[in-house]
Amino acid sequence: MVLLPSMTSLLLVFLFLYGVSPVISDGSDHRYKVGDDVPLYANKVGPFHNPSETYRYFDLPFCSSAPVKEKKEALGEVLNGDRLVSAPYKLEFLGEKNSEVACRKRLSREDVAKFRDVIAKDYYFQMYYDDLPIWGFLGKVVKEGKTDPSEYKYYLFNHLQFEIFYNKDRVIEIIVRTDQNFLVDLTEDKEVQVDFTYTVRWKETEIPFEKRMEKYSLASSMPHHLEIHWFSIINSCVTVLLLTGFLATILMRVLKNDFVKYAHDEEAVDDQEETGWKLIHGDVFRFPKHKSLLAAALGSGTQLFTLAVFIFMLALVGVFYPYNRGALFTALVVIYALTSGIAGYTAASFYCQLEGTNWVRNVILTGSLFCGPLLITFSFLNTVAIAYQATAALPFGTIVVIFLIWALVTSPLLILGGIAGKNRKSEFQAPCRTTKYPREIPPMRCVWGHRIYTIYSILSIVFLILVIVTAFITVALTYFQLAAEDHEWWWRSLLCGGSTGLFIYAYCLYYYYARSDMSGFMQTSFFFGYMACICYGFFLMLGTIGFRASLLFVRHIYRSIKCE
Repeated sequence: MVLLPSMTSLLLVFLFLYGVSPVISDGSDHRYKVGDDVPLYANKVGPFHNPSETYRYFDLPFCSSAPVKEKKEALGEVLNGDRLVSAPYKLEFLGEKNSEVACRKRLSREDVAKFRDVIAKDYYFQMYYDDLPIWGFLGKVVKEGKTDPSEYKYYLFNHLQFEIFYNKDRVIEIIVRTDQNFLVDLTEDKEVQVDFTYTVRWKETEIPFEKRMEKYSLASSMPHHLEIHWFSIINSCVTVLLLTGFLATILMRVLKNDFVKYAHDEEAVDDQEETGWKLIHGDVFRFPKHKSLLAAALGSGTQLFTLAVFIFMLALVGVFYPYNRGALFTALVVIYALTSGIAGYTAASFYCQLEGTNWVRNVILTGSLFCGPLLITFSFLNTVAIAYQATAALPFGTIVVIFLIWALVTSPLLILGGIAGKNRKSEFQAPCRTTKYPREIPPMRCVWGHRIYTIYSILSIVFLILVIVTAFITVALTYFQLAAEDHEWWWRSLLCGGSTGLFIYAYCLYYYYARSDMSGFMQTSFFFGYMACICYGFFLMLGTIGFRASLLFVRHIYRSIKCE
């Protein structure tokens, strides 16, 4: 009981050190006087339909009136692909401007071709003004009813209109618009002189500073509002809960009938042949094959489940307020590192309960079961990002930091957890004695049976329902397996619970081809690569939940009957 408060305190310290504040705040005072420079940073550009494919702002031939300065970023910001640099626009506090020239540049034919190519791909830009995100498109394509792309007209937006709202000495909101009256024709391959201009207007508002992020809570990273279909959510929750209740009721009634039947059989002739799940009471707790791998999967799944719980707790208390750059990635790295001890302890203790002897190899397997595939996937995708010169490519320094976290925090805690689990000295609690020779299993018949989500409360409810449904469905399938006199339920319960991860990945295939407009090798590899890691994590986490629920169920039913 002492472990949880100490871990929570350590977690908050690590989050603070890595730049994640556990309160709804931007981490600074944000108070300005008239004429003060308010920081405006240009972040990145990229195709609208490929959210993973982003590039540095000045990878495109924009101009700047002063030397470009890079902003020092936290670990989570780098993992998120943020690369903030000083923008060419100067927005002093309460300083209004009208068609001010930010900078001038003569675009070469290569620059024109580059801008024309990104405009055709619907490129957008992202900036941050006083930590408030803003977006806009770089240009537009005018087709005028023509079908031949060579006849299209390509225009670059060279004028931005900034509308800024303030409350006393603080910036509350900023809106950027592109002026359709200021266009630069880039259709022809020729040099063009471009003046990048901007207009600034300030307006007073009554919105307090503490609520300035609320407008982003129901919006995604692009101008698409998140629609919440409350009726559908409530209907889904009620339906799932009713189905779970019906399943529990039916299963308990069937078990009750089984208990009555077996009790009646015990009072009848002693040599009467047993049937059903009672018949295999001498085999149901026979330790499975590949018990080291099973224990490692349970340890990794328990760690990922703990990680998910902590993430939801932090989200519900407001740590991940909208567009807190990199906060989620920082929390994932830090919490995963701090919970590695849970994986080591769970895996080693369960492995020793199954009479395993090589606990060191088991701990090593536990540490690499999830991190190994993740490392291979990251190495490939990071190489792709480097080849594309995208912001998703992690700098060498960031990779070194992650390696040090793994070497100095994750690995020691994993080993300490494994030592604690090995020294637990607890035996596997089996209510029935296992026979010397296993029974033959009868043959079985086959049975068929860009948006950022910020509504964390709804997401938590859905996650809780997912856990409950996984547990109940796995228990039901385990009962059917035992009733068919198949005592090898260990691995199957884990696979049944984890099969949801396969369904999620199958839906990713459908989403990519039927619902999204993503394209290109980089976006495709990033989408399927990292979704494979996420679905694999779901497989381990939900498989652990299914196995734990089945283990409790099997112990309960065999404890309720007389076993010789």
